[in-house]
This record gives sequence, structure tokens and C-alpha cells, in this order.
Amino acid sequence: MSRVLELRRAAHVVFLAPGGLVLWFYESFFPVVWIAFLLYWQIKAFNTKTTQRLEPVASRILRVFVFLIAIVLLSTTRIPLRGLYLQLWPVGFWPFWLGAALMITGLLFAVWAREHLGRNWSRSVTIKQDHELITSGPYAVVRHPIYTGILTGFLGTAIALSQVRGFIAFVLIFLVFWIKLRIEEQWMRSQFGETYATYAHRTAALVPHLL
Repeated sequence: MSRVLELRRAAHVVFLAPGGLVLWFYESFFPVVWIAFLLYWQIKAFNTKTTQRLEPVASRILRVFVFLIAIVLLSTTRIPLRGLYLQLWPVGFWPFWLGAALMITGLLFAVWAREHLGRNWSRSVTIKQDHELITSGPYAVVRHPIYTGILTGFLGTAIALSQVRGFIAFVLIFLVFWIKLRIEEQWMRSQFGETYATYAHRTAALVPHLL
């Protein structure tokens, strides 16, 4: 069953109204929120400190490639692999709104972390001029709150989508973030020494008390 038909069925079951507005909302909510988040991210990228050290271009290209795969998985039903579209649970009110709540919460957490990090932020693994170690705000909760927030957003999207492909996309993003944060951890330990080691000992990487 196509994504459009699934969303139409959800609209009928939950609202008993097959009108175009309800269907449009169901189809557009997640893409619109993600696009708004990406636009914000791109705008904020212009105000950062000068880079002193930058990760190799190959790792950056690989990360972009994996993100593109995840986007394709989430946005099309034309990939000729039927297993990707296996329905894990029925489409309806609860998967949609649980997923929406998780996505919004996660992306707002990432925005909070981005604002708190200020001009020290970079989309790639870098050491900035006058680089500061930020350990307050969301960075007191986890060491990589931006990754935690974005992963939560992908998890919410997967729950709402209710198909195997959503969780494959989530796992792909988790893997690229995990590889990236391992590089970042090495660079932070090299830059900040025992201060960072102490911070890492008391603060989880992605999920408090778990990971």
C-alpha cells in the first residue's frame, strides 16, 4: 500500500473526514518540520569560529552519502525492495502523534544545544581557534546533545512512518554519528586533556545512564 493510501486511511479512522486538509497535514507535517530545522541549521552555520583543524574530506563525504541514503529511504516508496515497506504496526493516531512528539522534542533539544554551543559549533569534526569546552546546559545532560536530539527526531519519524525503512534510516544515522563522535572524543581529549576525561567520566555520550 502506498504512503498516500496509508495516510488517507489514518485520516479516515482518526478524524472520519477524508478532506484534503487532513490528508495534507498528515503528509506534510514531518517533511515541513525537517526542512525548517535544516534551514535553521544552515543559517546558523555562517556564524562560527575560524577552524584550526578539520577532519579528512573522505569522512565528510561518507557522512553526507549516508544521510542522502536515509533521506531517500524516508521519502520514497519506489525502491524495489518490498521488505523496506513492511508495516510494523497499523498507521493511525497514536503512532503519528507519538512520533511527532518525539521528533519535535528531539529537534528542540538539538536547537538548544546548538544555541548553547555558540560559535564553537561546526558541522564537521574540527578544532576551532579559542575552542571552548562547553559542559553546561544540554552538555551537562549528555556530551553530544545535538546528536541525541537529531537521533530522537529520526526515531520519531520512524515510529510515525511505521515501516522497516524508517528504522533502517535511524540505524544508519546512528552509525555515522557514532563514528563521528568517536573522532570528536579523541580530538577533545587531545585538546583538553584531563579536563575532558573528567567530563566524559561523569557525563554519558548520548543517553543518560545508558550510552
